[in-house]
Amino acid sequence: MDYRKVQLFLAAARYGNLTEAAASMEISQPALSKSIKALEKTLGVRLLERGRFGVSLTPFGQALMEHGRVIEAEMRNAVGEIQSMRGAQRGHVMIGCGPTEATRLLPLALKVLAAQNPEVNVTVLYGLNEALMPWVKQGEVDFALSSVPARSTDAELAHDYLLTEGATVVARSDHPLAKHKVVNPSMLVKFPWILPRQRELERLAFDDYFASHDLEPPVAQVETTSTVLMKSMVMQSDALTFIPKELIYWEVRAGQLKALEATGNQWERRVGITRRRKGTLSPASKLLMQAVKSVAQAF
Repeated sequence: MDYRKVQLFLAAARYGNLTEAAASMEISQPALSKSIKALEKTLGVRLLERGRFGVSLTPFGQALMEHGRVIEAEMRNAVGEIQSMRGAQRGHVMIGCGPTEATRLLPLALKVLAAQNPEVNVTVLYGLNEALMPWVKQGEVDFALSSVPARSTDAELAHDYLLTEGATVVARSDHPLAKHKVVNPSMLVKFPWILPRQRELERLAFDDYFASHDLEPPVAQVETTSTVLMKSMVMQSDALTFIPKELIYWEVRAGQLKALEATGNQWERRVGITRRRKGTLSPASKLLMQAVKSVAQAF
């Protein structure tokens, strides 16, 4: 099977639009369409459904995309390894990153990488674990930097623990509760809350916290996956939120937000690297991973 045809198909699957996919691969749209049709003929199945608003994957196309992304990642790693063998520390890394890690840990690691290996290029895909883990499995990213479980339950994934961080109650710096050295659950239930969705780790910990004090957890005024929205709403109102401390590092330094010390709050979150257990990493990916680990040691 022609690997180039698979690459062009993957671009179409990624963009959902043949014109955009062709532009990204620097070929004409008719040439891309012809290549995909030739691939479909070789396999004897239809890979894409063409519609007025773009293309979508058939079940056959979905299967090829999942395996094709892994092949694409392995080819990327192979090229990087060959370059390394030639003595060139260059290459391209695809990394997935969670919201907390994108605040300080990854930027510092990228700074270290750029200083030591300026010819290594990095693409960062941002998301929650529900998106990051499939990306790792499918080879969409070389590895992910996010929360990791204490014990792995997925045979396809390997986790490297880096550090532990806590979550905290957050308010604007001049909030009525900001003057208190310690706040208790009875004080917290009196205010509106901007919270992560129900299934997120922080939300589960939030509900458990109030339940452990025999109180009904406050109902969220707004639920969101956007930490930017959480912080912005808290800055502009009496609302509170409950998020990892690292997410407010810069706002606390700027005097915009304050972490409140809540009675009995012992929630902790494990942060680490997730990679495919059976996959190989390119030299460039290993360099970024080393930078992440070195920065994490200083936290």
